[in-house]
Amino acid sequence: MNFFFEVLIGGLLSGVMYALVAIGFVLIYKASGVFNFAQGAMVFFAALTCVGIIDKFGVSIWIAIPLTMVVMIALGLAIERVVLRPLVNQPEITLFMATIGLAFFIEGLAQLLWGSQVHKLDLPIEDVPIPYLLDNYNIIVSQFDVTAAAICALLVTALALLFSKTKVGRALRAVADDHQAALAVGIPLQQIWAVVWSVAGLVALVAGLLWGARNGVQFALTFIALKALPVLILGGFTSVPGAIVGGLIIGASEKLAEVYIGPMVGGGIEGWFPYVLALLFLLVRPEGLFGEKIIRRI
Repeated sequence: MNFFFEVLIGGLLSGVMYALVAIGFVLIYKASGVFNFAQGAMVFFAALTCVGIIDKFGVSIWIAIPLTMVVMIALGLAIERVVLRPLVNQPEITLFMATIGLAFFIEGLAQLLWGSQVHKLDLPIEDVPIPYLLDNYNIIVSQFDVTAAAICALLVTALALLFSKTKVGRALRAVADDHQAALAVGIPLQQIWAVVWSVAGLVALVAGLLWGARNGVQFALTFIALKALPVLILGGFTSVPGAIVGGLIIGASEKLAEVYIGPMVGGGIEGWFPYVLALLFLLVRPEGLFGEKIIRRI
């Protein structure tokens, strides 16, 4: 039973980090109706920029993080101004294809600026078992995973409060409901988009630092965004709470499946099991747990 809880807790902690990546998608989709395929590239760009600043200029991580934060805000603003704004009122497929092209551009730009080699990112968080749980319950839970999950939880809470209790949040909800109506009542649509893309850049920075510290800063970070897709399918593309719940479900289920089902089928199912789960969920509730149910009349 101790081993079961060890696997479950590890999966839930990973799920919180998946949820953080998924929230980057949710923010953009709520504000503009665009599925930002470039979110994974932004995660990679943020992590590589941070380690690049450290290596090139010899500064500490405490200086590199604020500098990278400025870079990511500037990147978000540039994307909104150069890519999104000229495509206002274009078909959704046009915007989606634009973000695909943007993803390749950001990936190439990151490697052009800082190189393509794998970098090690050292955060001041030790990746060691928590002594209390190990000594008293014989459960191995990484201190890094707990700290990373706590950071993600604080950021998610801050975002939830920002978009539910502030004027910007009310404007965002209005824009998400109806762009034209929001413009009609005087809500500056382009300013809201700029804020949302900037916040998405900051979310990408936190996700990039945490995943980069765990797996190394490398091109594979771009695929973290793909793991967010099952999270979005389960939780709903427009729901921040849905991203959190979906992340927890995906994180826990993939770890448990790998440990208990994997040996029966030869192992290696952690990578694709979330997508199977999401596909099955689509057949039951395609709008997600927290999405608005659409009733179609035939």
